[in-house]
Amino acid sequence: MDQANILIIGGGVVGCAIARAVSLLWQDVFLVEQFPKLGMATSTRNSGVNHSGIYYPKNSLKARLCVEGNRLTYEFCAKHHVPFRHCGKLVVAADAHEVEELAALKKRGEENGVEGLQIIDAAEIRKREPHIRGTGALVVPSTGIVSAEELVHAYARVATNQGANIVTRAQVVSLEPAGKTIRVGLRIGDEEDSQQETIETRCVINSAGLYADEVAALLGNHSWKIYPVRGEYCEVRGPRSSLINNLVYPLPHSDGLSLGVHFTKTLWGTFLLGPTATYVEGKDNYEKDRLPIAAFAESAKTLLPEIEEKDLQLGYSGLRPKLVPPEHKGIVDFVITRDPKVPQAIHLVGMESPGLTAAPAIAEHVAKLVAEVLN
Repeated sequence: MDQANILIIGGGVVGCAIARAVSLLWQDVFLVEQFPKLGMATSTRNSGVNHSGIYYPKNSLKARLCVEGNRLTYEFCAKHHVPFRHCGKLVVAADAHEVEELAALKKRGEENGVEGLQIIDAAEIRKREPHIRGTGALVVPSTGIVSAEELVHAYARVATNQGANIVTRAQVVSLEPAGKTIRVGLRIGDEEDSQQETIETRCVINSAGLYADEVAALLGNHSWKIYPVRGEYCEVRGPRSSLINNLVYPLPHSDGLSLGVHFTKTLWGTFLLGPTATYVEGKDNYEKDRLPIAAFAESAKTLLPEIEEKDLQLGYSGLRPKLVPPEHKGIVDFVITRDPKVPQAIHLVGMESPGLTAAPAIAEHVAKLVAEVLN
């Protein structure tokens, strides 16, 4: 039976960032990912935005870890040659009524420590984004774009260089507390040609994203249920992609479901419109009953009147691991906690946006919990 100090379940951006952080401090670190490649789920099916931290309640984990993660992500990308663009964004008020909400959003961002926020008028919007129509906008200079896929692989590469062992096609099928350790049962390989292995570890980190509730349940912890929420995108390519220069957002949904369907100028020169937000059945339901392109065009016209249905083509979709059912209102915080009955286990649940941004700060936070377990 293999022995490990730390076993991380989940090879998304958060899991890989944790692997990088803990492998700097401890030896015998393993990361297991059930899919063939790292970051195949939520981590790379998103807008790739390095968020500022303006949206989240003061002193929440999302606020603190996003603001810190924003800085750390830029530093990591620059050091490890991950493509990024530090471009800022506009949160646009479509009418005079929404301008009051911009002021509230600015105040919340400043309470969270986000710097450089300012509100501009319609004329200044046109200078920055000539095709966008709005009565006012909040300028958020710390926001930017990163290559999510390359960020995931860079965290993993650094972790591997520091001695971490990363295994894909490795699904956790059992977690059995055994004194001061946990025995982790793994199914390695494709289903038709798999083998069973067991690793005994002093610390398990559950960073399983959409499946974090199921992993927790393997330890008898049924505290959480993940509700998958699908976000869909359309893409504008060619000459019409010049309609958008950088990042343009509407005001976020009042129910906390999402930040709203926004415009993202990609690192490859197109722009994305999305994501939508729809509760779906199934944690692999990326394509069933996709929204028609006409619905995207209609929603986009509020801020970008020139957009036409023929400009758009259907893009990818992703799933957010929501912690609450459809009837819930408001933003729900990350869960990052040691298991009350099995303290050698650390759970990360509900790691949706701003998880990509917050990942390096989350990793530092988790490393402190690992020290409590191992020391």
